[in-house]
Amino acid sequence: MKGEICIGMAGAGRATELHMNALQRYTEVPVCYKHIIARRFEQVNAYKEKYGFCNASLSFEDLLNDSEIDVIDICTPPYTHVDMITRALQAGKHVICEKPLCGYFGEKDDLEPIGKRVSKVKMYESVIKSLDKLKEVISKSNKLFMYAENFVYAPAIMKAAEIIRKKESKILYAKGEESLKGSSSPVAGEWSKTGGGTFIRVGAHPLTAILWLKQVEAKTRGEDIYVKTVFADMGQITPNLSEYEHRHIAARPNDVEDCATVIITFSDNSRAVIIATDTLLGGSKNYVELYCNDAVINCKMTMSDMMETYFLDEDRMDDIYISEMLPSKVGWNKPFLEDEIIRGYTDEMRDFIESIYYGRMPKSTFDLAYDTTKIIYAAYKSAELGLAVIP
Repeated sequence: MKGEICIGMAGAGRATELHMNALQRYTEVPVCYKHIIARRFEQVNAYKEKYGFCNASLSFEDLLNDSEIDVIDICTPPYTHVDMITRALQAGKHVICEKPLCGYFGEKDDLEPIGKRVSKVKMYESVIKSLDKLKEVISKSNKLFMYAENFVYAPAIMKAAEIIRKKESKILYAKGEESLKGSSSPVAGEWSKTGGGTFIRVGAHPLTAILWLKQVEAKTRGEDIYVKTVFADMGQITPNLSEYEHRHIAARPNDVEDCATVIITFSDNSRAVIIATDTLLGGSKNYVELYCNDAVINCKMTMSDMMETYFLDEDRMDDIYISEMLPSKVGWNKPFLEDEIIRGYTDEMRDFIESIYYGRMPKSTFDLAYDTTKIIYAAYKSAELGLAVIP
């Protein structure tokens, strides 16, 4: 135990905002916001000012070389993750890494665009090699690796886990979804930047939550439960729209999918269905449903029913956050209340900081990140082959 935990932040985008908002809600463990880095001065200086970091710069080396920094929070694009994780651990820093853990972003001789020209079989095999290399780096380190998957920490998912433990319930069928109208990121349609489309970008959330809940079940019941097969259907819908028809949809996929449905069969013959699309208007839809032998558990992260609003105009509403990916505040809406809490970010960051401070293991570890990434790329492989695959 030490006086305070010093944080170095890599990135100054939406993930950084979510992590920092969550951290600032929790003050039991003393935290120092030591240094933030990003690619552009205007970006990094704005976040330095907003969150009160001591220092700001454009070099990741500055985080590695600062002896006072205990943990580096990686909120950069996924194609940077493997290198940053490796260097941070080797520099003696604990690591928090935003999802997705890693992916396939292209190799020297690949034809472009890689999402259309490179075999998903090759991608799967390459990603497994990357995962295994990371596993070796982490195993050699005496520092913590913490996987920032907020759904695992969402109050509804945590309550579901509590019920499963107490009742020793068996999940027979699970369904999870995250859908919205697309991404605000200008590179979301490029496989070389994102490692895939809507499934890796947002489908990873319900997927990881269900994988984690099945492990809660397995541990409670003293069983070994693993993913036996993955079968996926993926494709592009929005390119078929005219410009006029496309006007409300933000998705602009080049070589990535904008819709995905994935069926998982577990070793106990239970099933799970994961849905992810970039074709949903009206905000974001996030849920996990569990059909158990002795219970039904429906976990809704968004849209929330805790409050409803009706506005005739948006006068003086510029700084009022209603919900994610909502194009207009006019009419009836269901605002996100305590968004960082409901979607799990607050308890996620609390767990990570306390794990460092008190020297214990976090709930979301590399094993969960490994399994999630492996299943995501097994799904891409399955969609290409048109067959169920063994991950």
